Amino acid sequence: MLTTIGFLMILIFMVLIMTKKMTPLNALVLIPIIIALITGLGPNIGKMMKHGVIEIALTGIMLIFAILYFSLMIDTGLFDPLVNLIIKIVGDNPVKTTLGTALLTSLVSLDGDGSSTYLIVVAAMLPLYKKQGMNPLILTCIIMLAGGIMNILPWGGPTARVMSSLKMGHTEIFVPMLPLMLIGLIWVFIVAYILGVKEKKRILKHGKYNRYSTQDISGEKDTSLLRPKLIIVNLLLTLGLMTVMILDIIPLGIAFMIAFCLASVINYPKTSDQSKIISKHAGNALAVGGMIFGAGIFTGILNETGIMQAMGNTIIDIIPKSLDSYLSIITAVCSVPLTFFLTNDAYYFGILPILTATGHHLGIPPEILGRASLVGQASHLLSPLVPSTYLLVSLAGVDFGDHLKFTLKWAIGSSVVMLLAAIIIGII
Repeated sequence: MLTTIGFLMILIFMVLIMTKKMTPLNALVLIPIIIALITGLGPNIGKMMKHGVIEIALTGIMLIFAILYFSLMIDTGLFDPLVNLIIKIVGDNPVKTTLGTALLTSLVSLDGDGSSTYLIVVAAMLPLYKKQGMNPLILTCIIMLAGGIMNILPWGGPTARVMSSLKMGHTEIFVPMLPLMLIGLIWVFIVAYILGVKEKKRILKHGKYNRYSTQDISGEKDTSLLRPKLIIVNLLLTLGLMTVMILDIIPLGIAFMIAFCLASVINYPKTSDQSKIISKHAGNALAVGGMIFGAGIFTGILNETGIMQAMGNTIIDIIPKSLDSYLSIITAVCSVPLTFFLTNDAYYFGILPILTATGHHLGIPPEILGRASLVGQASHLLSPLVPSTYLLVSLAGVDFGDHLKFTLKWAIGSSVVMLLAAIIIGII
């Protein structure tokens, strides 16, 4: 019963946003509430939603102030040298631009934080896509694919959860995944090349894409806000912020809040200019923040009602006993839908222990199942349950439903490539 409700809830959500019958925010908030009330799960719905919002609060704060901080840095011109360098390298060539997007995302993703990766890469690459008249959905697709592979880094989140859940180190879980990540990145570059060639042909035949949103992070350049003399100061402040993030000195949301306030005072001593910055980017920050807290309500109801756990257990129960010896491959295959429909916490702390307990009776080492469970990360970032996904589409000025439809087949391709490579290499 709970499993049916859960899949029904997510299916309705996906259909409504892909057909543009509802905005993601409205769907995230209203669908779980309505279904919970109809199915009799509503008596404690207030506490469920509150718990979900509290769980995601720091993430929401982080994204709001990350947008404000990086938007401010874009206004000051901090990223202009990087953008100019990329423009010089790629020229007016869509193929080079898509390959450059894949390379830049792969490098920036080394910090392990998806949100900062999206902010930096979109800020650097979107002006190029606009200049060349390229479809911004290609930008979000490539960033998502490259980010999904790099998300396997130990400090990226999923791998850390696997190591924590199985009480193992990075040598057993992560190190054997390195060849697989390399193959995954090669696939991403192949996709980037294919999309670049297709877009180049489309532009020659139909002309430039010009339906950009006015709400993307690049916006219109206001030369009065440029601060070229403070570029070193701003770079040091940004590097300091990244250091704080990597060392986990203070919560990242608070770090971004402090950094934004410092950057505002340093670059714009006049309070009128500080207010101008906030007003200029408040709409974008609020739009993302709203969706993040909406996602908190959605996941709060899924978690607190036991729906998420039931969905995972049902999928495990479907596996025939005759296929027990193929548990590692089944785990890898199932990790694709499970990491899409469940949060990483629900999957790695709720489902993976059940799989490893089963594997123990069959003589399958837990590290093999741990590595198999990471294969699905190639498409995980496309999930509507990942908060940073809404940040990406908002920054690029594209619709979430359009992004989902455009990227889905390529994300599934990533998962298939990763699965086949894992089997051939023998790491699962």
